[in-house]
Amino acid sequence: MSEPLILHPTPSADACVIWLHGLGADRYDFLPVAEALQERLPSTRFVLPQAPTRAVTINGGWAMPSWYDILAMSPARAINQEQLEASAQQVIALIEAQRDSGIDPARIVLAGFSQGGAVVLHAAFLRWQGPLGGVLALSTYAPTFADEIRLADSKKQLPVFCLHGTFDDVVQPTLGRAAHDYLATQGVDVAWREYPMAHEVLPEEIRDIAEWLAQRLDSESPSS
Repeated sequence: MSEPLILHPTPSADACVIWLHGLGADRYDFLPVAEALQERLPSTRFVLPQAPTRAVTINGGWAMPSWYDILAMSPARAINQEQLEASAQQVIALIEAQRDSGIDPARIVLAGFSQGGAVVLHAAFLRWQGPLGGVLALSTYAPTFADEIRLADSKKQLPVFCLHGTFDDVVQPTLGRAAHDYLATQGVDVAWREYPMAHEVLPEEIRDIAEWLAQRLDSESPSS
């Protein structure tokens, strides 16, 4: 498995963002975004892991970077649960590595775009047992959330920012909104924001993410 791309800050790191790319992309996909965000958060380390290359059923069985196989698109995505679990464990291992390097887990944020977002939502709420600084869920969905699953009380204080494009025809906005609504119903501190975009990332969205992260990770921020 490829090593993650790590963007180290110039001073000693006191926070970390672990950011997962989407289906078919790679660990360099969000490097420009991480570089821009690090200008706002100069003591934050960015860790950009790489998904393994595997066959993806919905794409004709072609091999590509994928956190898990998607078997069918409708009525709801059918996925390879075992592969998603393995990817979530990869995220947990990255959290533990950052913790062991001296970063307080309460200052570690998980971020993910599309399929990567599904992994971080699963890891943060259903697998990781400790504190976290927050979750950024970009143009994503939550295939493992279910109404009968009750989240631990400790998860209700975990801030989540869900961002989605109104013209997204890859991950329908209703799927992203369903993930948001589930978390809201469970009492989680979750926010939702839409943008006039497709399955992509816009500068306005990155500015909003920078502000959200700064409120939680900037050591000079009054809210920190």
